[in-house]
Amino acid sequence: MQISARNRLPGTVVEVTKGEAAAKVTLQVGDNHVVALITRESADELGLEPGKQVTALVKATDVMILTDEALA
Repeated sequence: MQISARNRLPGTVVEVTKGEAAAKVTLQVGDNHVVALITRESADELGLEPGKQVTALVKATDVMILTDEALA
C-alpha cells in the first residue's frame, strides 16, 4: 500500500480506552506518547490492543508551538 502522508510515527499501542462511539488510543513513540481519538469501530477493525506495533500517520493543517515561557 502507498500513501502520501510523510509524517509517519511507528510505535507501540500502550492503552486503548473504548467508549460508546470513540476510542482513545495511546501509543509509545520513542520517548514520547501520542494519543489519538478514533472511532470505536476503527479500533475494533484494526484489532488494537496493548503491545501491537502500529504506525500513526499525521496529516494536519495547523501546528501549534509552545515555549517554556508559556508554562510559567
